[in-house]
Amino acid sequence: MAEYSVIDDRAEFEAAAAALAQGTGPVAVDVERASGFRYSQRAYLVQVYRRGAGVHLFDPPAIGEFRALQDAIGDAEWVFHAASQDLPSLRELDLVPSRIFDTELASRLLGSDGFGLAAVVEHTLGITLAKAHSAADWSTRPLPDPWLEYAALDVLHLVDVRDALVAELDAAGKSEIAAEEFEATLRRLPKPPREEPWRRLSGLHKVRGARQLAVARELWTAREQYAEEVDVSPGRLVPDRSLLAALLASPRSKQDLAGLKEFNGRASRTQLDRWWAAIEKGRTTDDLPRERVPSDALPPPRAWADRNPDADLRLKAARPVIEALAEELHMPTENLLTPEHLRRLAWQPPTELTAQSVGAALLELGARPWQVAHTAQKIVDAFVEGPQTPVEGLPSAS
Repeated sequence: MAEYSVIDDRAEFEAAAAALAQGTGPVAVDVERASGFRYSQRAYLVQVYRRGAGVHLFDPPAIGEFRALQDAIGDAEWVFHAASQDLPSLRELDLVPSRIFDTELASRLLGSDGFGLAAVVEHTLGITLAKAHSAADWSTRPLPDPWLEYAALDVLHLVDVRDALVAELDAAGKSEIAAEEFEATLRRLPKPPREEPWRRLSGLHKVRGARQLAVARELWTAREQYAEEVDVSPGRLVPDRSLLAALLASPRSKQDLAGLKEFNGRASRTQLDRWWAAIEKGRTTDDLPRERVPSDALPPPRAWADRNPDADLRLKAARPVIEALAEELHMPTENLLTPEHLRRLAWQPPTELTAQSVGAALLELGARPWQVAHTAQKIVDAFVEGPQTPVEGLPSAS
């Protein structure tokens, strides 16, 4: 097993950046976080490989400022596996590529049997990788040697994989498609924060009344604030099911809350005053939340037959057409066209059904030009045919 060490010293960092600047060709980049362990999604390890420079493992909390690395590799093509997972954490470090190649996305566009890194490396290079530490707590220090070996392997072969996939994309006539997808991934903006993130609390549908919802909001907020303060994943402090149990039990006192066995978690008793204060605040606040929140979410397709029969017919006509086209193009259906885009079009299509109007609607939803070119006319044809075609179990549209 090769020996790797973590670069956590400024002088070593500067030397590594200089070495990477002297390397040649694309740069393989990966990030390890501590999701499920820490509150933040910050990078706890950044792995970089370049031919002629080797593998370098950087410790972001120790290094702090990464300007020298950005200067060294910023103009090169950065190779990722599932870039959308790593780009946000890298941007927090001001590490921003000008162009990327995504081996996971390329493999999807090529219709490979498996899209995980190990499957893609084995498919392209015939090398078997052990994926033993993907869910590890990467904030651990010092990092064990087997973890470092795993982290290094995440980038060591990635440039060779990229080269093999470039050849496959070219042979399949999908190079331009891949380029559009990579650019879209790189330019995609982060989702705006939710207006009321506390409504993500699991089991909230069991809560009745604005007052109880206020208690749920205050418990969730108290946990969120404490989790950020100690940088621990909220669910590791007090799980959602415990907050919900405390809410539904409606304890009359702090002692009742402490005696509730369903209210558990590592901080359920050590922060008892915090949780009780949240409950009391929710019970007395004048700022009551809405019981029903307006949403632009579509109904589940199983309800369409009753709520919008024509949309149901359109969707049932178009979906198999898109699935057949995806099979013909040897790629997953969701990579040919995002299912939500097709559902929204079926629910409320343009007034005038043409390839141009459907294409414009798809672009507005976020589809790429190549997706529009392949699907717009087929969607139009299916939509025109759909409402005229009786579907089993539904009345005729006539």
